[in-house]
Formats: sequence, structure tokens, C-alpha cells
Amino acid sequence: MSSKIIRVEQHGAEWLSHLKQQTRNRVESKIHGICFSPYVDGQGPGTQVTEAQIHERLQIIAPYVKWIRTFSCTEGNEHIPRIAKEYGLKTMVGVWLGSEMEKNDVEMQNAIALAQEGSADILGVGNEVLLRGDMSEDALIGYIEQAKDALPNTPVGYVDAYFLFEDFPRVADACQVILTNCYPFWEGCPEQFAVPYMKEMYRRAIAAGKGKPVIVSETGWPNEGIAERGAIPSLENALKYFVDTYNWADEENIDVFYFSSFDEAWKVEKEGAVGAYWGLWDKDGNFKYKE
Repeated sequence: MSSKIIRVEQHGAEWLSHLKQQTRNRVESKIHGICFSPYVDGQGPGTQVTEAQIHERLQIIAPYVKWIRTFSCTEGNEHIPRIAKEYGLKTMVGVWLGSEMEKNDVEMQNAIALAQEGSADILGVGNEVLLRGDMSEDALIGYIEQAKDALPNTPVGYVDAYFLFEDFPRVADACQVILTNCYPFWEGCPEQFAVPYMKEMYRRAIAAGKGKPVIVSETGWPNEGIAERGAIPSLENALKYFVDTYNWADEENIDVFYFSSFDEAWKVEKEGAVGAYWGLWDKDGNFKYKE
């Protein structure tokens, strides 16, 4: 078969249909986990989210996932883990830490209460705090230790890019589980090399963790937007990355939380046009990859 024919097959309607079917099959058999924010169009961080809205959004995704990962324990987000339990979901509960100590304290208090009542299966204390430069290493470790002291029966970790665990080994040492964000897209990696590159990211996180469990807390690929160097947002690339990621996860028994549940327009402000198109479902709750 000529290379020309192969290219036609791989990029034509039949190939896209095949990828969509594989994606649907994978989702219908339940993926391990997904990153979940309950926001609808016009909302974002700072919005007070109601329990009714959380129910509405969770009902859409609950049949297709085993775990959800949350990002905050304030502004109504503290209700998500309890409600998720009503749908039989496990929870990685996120504690949003930043430069405002009073807000951090409320986040921590709410998160610890959720875990003590059995609503948090894993606690992620901080999300990319070191990447953003919002907090010192010592301050972050203090919050991790606070959670560990209060929650002897709940695994406690910290979420950040894989290389930050190399750069801050004391943070890796403080964690009971390494929660690593792996984004070949944001490092400009072309899709055809993306999953092999993610495997290397994962390997580096394992080395930094010195034998501790490692979970991919975020990874994904946008279906629209502006390219990040060699990483091109497209329907085909988003589908193929999803399928390849979960094939790898199955083969090597790796827990992956896909980013994200829904398209979120508020992300455009910090990430540009591409920020709005990471969801498996669109902003209105429709699965994006059906025929």
C-alpha cells in the first residue's frame, strides 16, 4: 500500500469515524477519572456554585467515570465530593492554595472535614502552586503535613507538573502519593509523539517519588484553538490522544484523570482561545465526539 493511500485513510472521514467510535467505547466502559468543574457558560472561579447545579453537571458524566477530581473546597465546590458519593463516584478532592492565607485556611478546614466524614478518597493539597510561584516550598510542605496529621487514613498528595517534583524533592518526600500533571501539548509536542513523551514524564515522576504511587492527575488535548509550537489542536488529534492515552493506561495499569469534563470559556483569559476546548463534553453538556 502506498504512503499516499495510508495518509488518506488516516485523515479521512472513515478514520475520524473510527476514532470517534473508539472514544465512545472507551467512555461507555468508564474511564478511570476526569477533572470536574461544575461551571456553566458565564461562570468561573469566584462564582458561588449551587448544589442543584452540581447535581445537574454530575448527572451528565457520572455514568462514564469511576473517579472525579475537584479543584477547590470553597465557593460551593465543597459540596461536590458529598454529592459525587451519591452517584457512586470516588473522589480526589483538591485544596486550592494561593497567596491569601485566610482563604487557604478555609480551604484546608473544609477539605479535612470532607475527608474525615469519608467524602474524600485522596486529598490533593495545592494545585500547581510551585509552578505559579504562589507559595514557598516550606509553606506548601506545612499544609501537606497539616493534612497528613489530621487524616491518617486518607492518602495526601500535591498536584503539579512532573518536573516540579524533581526540582522540589522535599515536596515529593512529604507526599504520600505523587499527583502529576502531564501535558505534551503545552510543551509543544506533536501529537504523534505525545504519548511516548508522556510516558517519559511519568517515568520522571516515579523516580522523583522514590517508589510512591504516581497518578496522572491531569492530561488532555484540545480540539480547537491555536497551536502550541508543534502541538496542533484538532478533532483528530484530540481523539487520537484520548484513545492512545487510555490504551497506555490499560496496558501499564496507570490511573489517569483526563482533563476535562466540560469545555470552559473562562479559561480563555489565561490560556487563549485553546483554553475553552479541553472538554469531552461541550459547555452545554453534549458529548462532543458522537457521530
